[in-house]
Amino acid sequence: MWCRRLVGLLEMPGWLRGSSGRCPPWLPHHRRTTLAAAAHWHHTAPESLKCAWQLHGDHLELRYRDTLMRFDFVWLRDHCRSASCYNTKTNQRSLDTASVGLDIKPQAVRVDETTLFLTWPDGHVTRYGLEWLVKNSYEGQKQQVMHPRILWNAQIYHQAQVPSVDCQSFLKTDEGLKEFLQSFLLYGIAFVENVAPTKEDTEILAKRVSLIRETIYGRMWYFTSDFSRGDTAYTKLALDRHTDTTYFQEPCGIQVFHCLKHEGTGGRTLLVDGFYAAEQVLRQAPEQFELLSKVPLKHEYVENVGGCHNHMIGVGPVLNVYPWNNELYLIRYNNYDRAVINTVPYDVVHRWYAAHRTLTTELRRPENELWVKLKPGKALFVDNWRVLHGREAFTGYRQLCGCYLTRDDVLNTARLLGLQA
Repeated sequence: MWCRRLVGLLEMPGWLRGSSGRCPPWLPHHRRTTLAAAAHWHHTAPESLKCAWQLHGDHLELRYRDTLMRFDFVWLRDHCRSASCYNTKTNQRSLDTASVGLDIKPQAVRVDETTLFLTWPDGHVTRYGLEWLVKNSYEGQKQQVMHPRILWNAQIYHQAQVPSVDCQSFLKTDEGLKEFLQSFLLYGIAFVENVAPTKEDTEILAKRVSLIRETIYGRMWYFTSDFSRGDTAYTKLALDRHTDTTYFQEPCGIQVFHCLKHEGTGGRTLLVDGFYAAEQVLRQAPEQFELLSKVPLKHEYVENVGGCHNHMIGVGPVLNVYPWNNELYLIRYNNYDRAVINTVPYDVVHRWYAAHRTLTTELRRPENELWVKLKPGKALFVDNWRVLHGREAFTGYRQLCGCYLTRDDVLNTARLLGLQA
């Protein structure tokens, strides 16, 4: 699992740690109390430690198997799944949360081997499966991963021998599409072979998995070294690893590349798993990982070429994580488009530069670089929230086409095929 926890573990009661405050499990039910407080730990059976619970002034503490959980009383009333509180046909809440008193407390609590029962002052009974509580508690979520992935460097990716999908299988069969999406979800990149080298056929390919996102570059774009746009990408120069559209409030989720023609040398595409590099930072310097996940930066796109006049600003940290488990879900890394750092004081800026240097060092390690020669007929899909791309300098005429896809639509296509996304 990639995400090491930066936050400390919740403090366990003394008796769970084996301290002098421990209440022996063999004591009769009515004598089970902690020595430090009058609150009682209740068990599902006198001889069982599988589940135990304890009431406090504003919350219920529940230990089930190896997870110690704490539940606010309002939370327990709000999430009731009874017929009057929750519509199981639509999976929507029916209870008016604002009608629940903030000082509510259960009148009675009972736990058997599988279920927690709560009786409220008005007589309403709420039932929770213990497994459901483990899955949906804060403590349980800290132990889970939202998006299963395989982090990779060049060696790991080559050894995995991830297959490309044939264009006809991709377009015409659910099996081919599912195989493609599974590779994409796990590795953040996926290839489709034997695609006709035209913009029209590339568009058909893209529409198979998602709506095409409209941007300042249009829907489908051609990509040559004519400097028709105010961007280094429209030259023959090498491009360092980066993610695209960092200057959007929400960077584009997926990018499609298809090389239609190249008459010359060079021009290989560079791919780097940003999450793999960030994992190395997390292991080596967790305080720098935390800084990169909290300091907000501006990225901007300023263009005044021909009839194109744009000034776009996107704001966000380099590393975007779920705060409850520090699982990374988006990396916003583009040294070309990073704007003036004016969002944090000077003493934080210097520490940020050190953290950025650590991450950049990982991103630039040769062993983390996957080089691919894109040729006509081979389309590449890149998770722009995870995988950085770049290219080496080239000579001659080189034309690519591509587009950006809406992330939610790609993930929904995967879910419809039974994949976890």
